[in-house]
Amino acid sequence: MPELPEVEVVRRGIEPYSTGWQIEDVRVFDPRALKRHDGPAEDFTHRLVGRTLRGAIRRGKFLWLPLSDPSSPDRPGDEAVVCHLGMSGQVLLGEHPDQFGALLRVSLELRSPSGQSITWGFVDQRLFGSLAIDRLVEATDGKSPSTGTPVPAGCGGEDSRLPSQVHHIGRDLLDPAVDDVVLARAIRKKSSGIKRVLLDQRLTSGVGNIYADEALYRSRLHYDYPASRLSHAKAVELLGHVRKVFQDALAEGGTSFDWQYVNVNGQSGYFSQSLSAYGQDGTPCGRCGRTIVREPFMNRSSFRCPRCQPTPRKRVG
Repeated sequence: MPELPEVEVVRRGIEPYSTGWQIEDVRVFDPRALKRHDGPAEDFTHRLVGRTLRGAIRRGKFLWLPLSDPSSPDRPGDEAVVCHLGMSGQVLLGEHPDQFGALLRVSLELRSPSGQSITWGFVDQRLFGSLAIDRLVEATDGKSPSTGTPVPAGCGGEDSRLPSQVHHIGRDLLDPAVDDVVLARAIRKKSSGIKRVLLDQRLTSGVGNIYADEALYRSRLHYDYPASRLSHAKAVELLGHVRKVFQDALAEGGTSFDWQYVNVNGQSGYFSQSLSAYGQDGTPCGRCGRTIVREPFMNRSSFRCPRCQPTPRKRVG
């Protein structure tokens, strides 16, 4: 599943075609791609045509495009188009829906203030991803919602609202509003293994199996090490490694193992060639030479070095 770096690559790709671009036409080729939309395909189409986009924003693995007020392209509305890529969703840019192939589920035809046109295609082989129009609600801390275009809310500075579907998840580690000290305290209150805690999107969003394994490898932590046993300094260090893994992956366009994750131009990312732990079972550890192992974890797998990331000792008594 695409994790934070892959979704951020997509966000950066569509950002130049967001603020001020008007939706001229919407085609829904497969209504199953709208499973998180509250209404039929006709409602989705009717509510979008004629609206103007006001940015491209992301929190964790969710991407959204705020919409203008239905009566005025210059005023913020109360809704956004929310995109979740799921397992195999892709957002591609082109000139016409015909060029996206048989797996195109939804297309949006956009026009810029200067008259340039582009087509935004949502392609999804397995239909685990989705598009939806969702209402915007106030962020609980009143701060700008996440990573992306600063969205002016009119006279009151930046818009601090975010979609209701995203409201429950925590800020991610590329969000400038994240406080590592506060987050480290929250992590240390959890009794679960540290990887399970990192994957809890309510605490901090965007971390999936790949980047959790990479950050834990860099931190020399076993995936089942109890979060409550981490020192405060070690918890802060771990958060720094997660952030750095995200940044390293972004620099290489994300992680692609097959054609299912590509950027908006259909190109793959290359961070898979830089992975130290995930998917490296049977190869020597880059630090100590011990063979990386693969072990079952929550109906998936974890990858670690047995020497650098030893199994935590059980406390007696």
